[in-house]
Amino acid sequence: MSDDRVVVALDVGGTGMKCALVRPDGVVIRTERHPTDAARGPAAVVGTILEVAGGLADKARADGLTPIAVGIAVPGVVDEARGVAVWSANVGFRDVPLRDLTVTRLGLPTALGHDVRVGGLAEARLGAGRGTGHVLFVAIGTGIAAAHVVDGTAAVGSHGAAGEIGHILVRPDGPRCGCGRPGCLEAVSSAAAIGRRYAQLAGGTADAPVTAAEVAERAAAGEPLAGRVWQEAIEALADGLASGQALFDVATIVLGGGLAQAGDRLLTPLRAALHERMTFHREPQLVAAALGDEAGCLGAALLALDAVSVRDPQEKR
Repeated sequence: MSDDRVVVALDVGGTGMKCALVRPDGVVIRTERHPTDAARGPAAVVGTILEVAGGLADKARADGLTPIAVGIAVPGVVDEARGVAVWSANVGFRDVPLRDLTVTRLGLPTALGHDVRVGGLAEARLGAGRGTGHVLFVAIGTGIAAAHVVDGTAAVGSHGAAGEIGHILVRPDGPRCGCGRPGCLEAVSSAAAIGRRYAQLAGGTADAPVTAAEVAERAAAGEPLAGRVWQEAIEALADGLASGQALFDVATIVLGGGLAQAGDRLLTPLRAALHERMTFHREPQLVAAALGDEAGCLGAALLALDAVSVRDPQEKR
């Protein structure tokens, strides 16, 4: 096959879409960003996805490139086998056959994947977990989710919901999670939870809402309250990761999402806390994600390449 092949890749979030043309070797040759505007409703969002994907394919052809597939990543519960966005609170999807709609509109093979799973796929094959075989990618932002990637393939689960590490029970008497149960990891250690916890303990003394990044900064500067909140989050996160390691026995845990941007303020104490929890389990390497916000597009492209690899088996690494 010629070297002009590209994949149209979209990473759809509740606020915006990150879009790209990606070569089979993982090189991004064009990027775009578009608003999702989820408040318009799911039908309008689907219309925007199809319009943006079609526009990218047309731009590729105008530049002498050949689109060979489309990869789309969305949040929520995704049935990858059927290509259906089953449910998403952020985008409003309910049983949307997004793969078939895209194939009909663009006439290209299409793969639909979960945003965190495709991010994990990219980090495992191209990023911080490359070459380690068994990778657990954990995205820590407003919520917490994970992807277990073995030899370049992310586990989906029998119902499309594998990787919900954020709903491991870590503090039975802890704050109530958005899922309805108290004490989930997400309710203690997500970026949103850290900000809420700090505000709760500060009472009326906080001048304005404080983000998790600000809590980390204040903890590093020696503020006792911030230090307490940050350490609580670290300890709970270490418990969750230790459970993940007991289940999956991975070589590398890659931390992504907004909280990972805290860098060594997160990684150094978290490595120590995780080390304390290892008994007979082999301790995994704990590293920060390397691909930034390109991971979703790259992973969507890889998923699409896997979907067409029957025709070109060398594409899947």
